[in-house]
Amino acid sequence: MGIEVNFEGKIALVTGASSGLGARFAKALAGAGAQVVLASRRVDRLKELRAEIEADGGAAHVVTLDVTDLASIKSALAHAETEAGPIDILVNNSGVSTTQRLLDVTPEDYSYVMDTNLRGSFFVAQQAAKRMIQRAKGDPRKQHRIINIASVAGLRVLPQIGVYCMSKAGVVQMTKAMAVEWGKYNINVNAICPGYISTEINEEYFATEQGKKLIDMLPRKRPGKPEDLDGLLLLLAAEESHFINGAIITADDGMMAQ
Repeated sequence: MGIEVNFEGKIALVTGASSGLGARFAKALAGAGAQVVLASRRVDRLKELRAEIEADGGAAHVVTLDVTDLASIKSALAHAETEAGPIDILVNNSGVSTTQRLLDVTPEDYSYVMDTNLRGSFFVAQQAAKRMIQRAKGDPRKQHRIINIASVAGLRVLPQIGVYCMSKAGVVQMTKAMAVEWGKYNINVNAICPGYISTEINEEYFATEQGKKLIDMLPRKRPGKPEDLDGLLLLLAAEESHFINGAIITADDGMMAQ
């Protein structure tokens, strides 16, 4: 018996969609039939992505979102629902990092990472969940999905990015707390923990001597590609995943198994 995942009629909001994993997540969901709402501060990049998705036959909308600003979050969700309709799927992807030893972290560095990765992710999910819960009260059969993008760095300390590791560890626990509290409303909350993925942000680093040494330490001596996460993303977004809630799933090519 085969299972065909179809997202026709579903509305998916993807934060941090202007580049990297967020852009890929949006393309994957659109390719599976969902209407995607692209959210980020870089609206010009979002418009380019929307054009790509529409050229491939998909449907996309653009909203401005600064996850560090609660007013911006509320405005973006209201705009998204006006443009596309009620959000069925949230891909909570916005994230930033700095590279330095913990002794060199400034209050500005700390706030920069935590305000986006943890505080921002929390309030985006909270505001989306409030709307989802209202709909669930009207129709208890309605299913919603929240997919938080964490990292293997939330499960294992990696050098030079201690504050990033701390923020993603918070996302892991946040995911579990949300799953427990919101599960009764048919909101499934899960987290994806990617390993090293090659994107436009880090591909130059992977070409350096230091980057090559890092790759050589990986189990199969290769970084992943954004499309390597498509299958897991679509699984967690689908209604067929109704029994998966509070899961923290690594997609790291065996890195955490070492």
